Formats: sequence, structure tokens, C-alpha cells
Amino acid sequence: MNSVFDDPEFAAIVAYFNEFEPAINHFVGFTDESPDFDHARFKFRMKEDLVGNIRYRTLHGGVISSILDITGGHAVFLKQFSELRGLPLEKQIKRITQIGTIDLRVDYLMPGRGEHFISTGYLLRRGSKVAVVRMELHNDREELIAAGTGAYTSG
Repeated sequence: MNSVFDDPEFAAIVAYFNEFEPAINHFVGFTDESPDFDHARFKFRMKEDLVGNIRYRTLHGGVISSILDITGGHAVFLKQFSELRGLPLEKQIKRITQIGTIDLRVDYLMPGRGEHFISTGYLLRRGSKVAVVRMELHNDREELIAAGTGAYTSG
């Protein structure tokens, strides 16, 4: 299956940003499975460090919010990269580093139970300065755990 990672130019920019990867990315331990430049997708396994409710062993709400926010930002990143293709790496980096969260709304729909989770996101709208993204988190049984909407600066 082809993915965004088959693009050598995309691989180069991802390698650059991996040098500065935030600690939360390592803490959650997700893998990027984004299939194209229009859909962000991350997968991660449940682990002890991610438990929020110790009695019911459910995913922590802060982890849910964080992964949805990361997914939303990544959706903007993917779209922005697709539009910056072919420009020098320095210009791409300058534009992409302007992506940031303006607003985030998360609806927690059911307890975060599962062996693994998949977070997805796609742009609802992108203007010249702001992008709006829809994100969802599902468990391994394809149950919708949480949904979110985020607004991000888009350079």
C-alpha cells in the first residue's frame, strides 16, 4: 500500500522534524500510519503509563486530548506540505513551524478501553491563516472513544 512515506521529499522533512520531536510523542508511543496528505492517522497501544482510571484501567483523558491535538496538527502539516512541495527545505520548514493550536474541543464519548487505539483527522476548512480539523479516536473494536475539533494556525 502506498503512503505519504513513499514520497522522498516528505521523508526528508519528516527526518528533519524527528530531531526535535516532542517528549509527548515518545511517551504515548504512537506510529504514523497516515495514508495520504488529506488524512492523518496514528496508532498506539494501551500501556500502563497511559492509564487514567486505575480501577477500570482506562485511557487517561489528557492522553486522549493530547493525541487528538497531535493528530489535528498533523493533518494541517500534511496538507501544508502537499502545497509546499518542490520549494527549498528551508522555506517548507519556516511555514510548517508556524502550525500551532489555537483552540481545541474534545468530547469524551465513552471510557478509553482497548488493546490499541487509532486517532484520525482531516481538514474541515483551511483559510489563509487558520485551519479547522475534525479528529476521532477509536479503539481496537472500532468504538468511538472521543471526537474533537481543533483550530490551528496554518502560516
